[in-house]
Amino acid sequence: MNAALRATLTATALSVPVSLTLSQQAMADDATLDFGVPAWPGITVKTEVASQLLAPLGYETRAQELSLQVIYQGLDTGDVDAFLGGWMPAQEDLYTSRVKDGSLERVANNVDGAQMTLAVPAYLHEQGITSFADLDAHREAFGGEIHSFGAGSAASEILLQAIDNDTWGLGDWELTDTSVVGMLSAARSAISREEPIAWVGWTPHWMNFELPMRYLEDSKDLFGENNGESEVLTLMRTGYAESHPNLAHFFTQFTFSAEQQSWMINEYGQEERDAEDVAKEWIEGHPERIQAMLEGVTDRDGQPAWPRVQDALAL
Repeated sequence: MNAALRATLTATALSVPVSLTLSQQAMADDATLDFGVPAWPGITVKTEVASQLLAPLGYETRAQELSLQVIYQGLDTGDVDAFLGGWMPAQEDLYTSRVKDGSLERVANNVDGAQMTLAVPAYLHEQGITSFADLDAHREAFGGEIHSFGAGSAASEILLQAIDNDTWGLGDWELTDTSVVGMLSAARSAISREEPIAWVGWTPHWMNFELPMRYLEDSKDLFGENNGESEVLTLMRTGYAESHPNLAHFFTQFTFSAEQQSWMINEYGQEERDAEDVAKEWIEGHPERIQAMLEGVTDRDGQPAWPRVQDALAL
């Protein structure tokens, strides 16, 4: 991330009013687990799943909808206890310094199979456009254009740097930055006409259910190692993790496949169902997975968690 972008993000975070008034004693006595939740469907539903599982164990939870920068700031100050959306390496600038200074603890990677890189429609992939190396040979068909989801995003910064460095011959290409909605609307429109388009894709996300798409291979790993392989981390403020080892243990086992979270994102984000209903359906459909998540976990009285949750949620 370049210096100008970093300065912009810092200014944005500082300009957002956040209640940072908890004393150390108040934090120690706080019985509520405060989640930071950006307006992202996957994190919203996943947080609701955690809340529904923890309620029968005697834990109170609260989801605070905040911007990404404010969530990290809240983890610093104690206003946020946990965050289930630490996408790496995209958030490394926000994450790394806090791990180094000891204010943040990585608990687990909660999504297996996450990835972010460029995507194309399946029909282009079948025609032989399977890698970044194939793009420039078909520049005219693509109009020399790659679609991304917002100026300042980590993905856009990666692509702008690739253009600046003429990586994969992209030096004379342009980046069209809109929003997630705008980018995927452009993809959907092009696919309806079977026209060429390249955009930033990732999983977990509903696009993997709704769009006939394939990810391009990139041996230069512009989006990270192993062709954009990503982690979605569960993060806790260090003091909270230390003082709540039972919860910390639960979150080491609170994990999903990319396909499972993509389903959650599709049901909540596209089908517009309530997060509570989507979470409840997922829990009821995966009792064995829930039991594994609760292995070695207890309720607040020290009794095994699984029988309590099984009874309360009729699993």
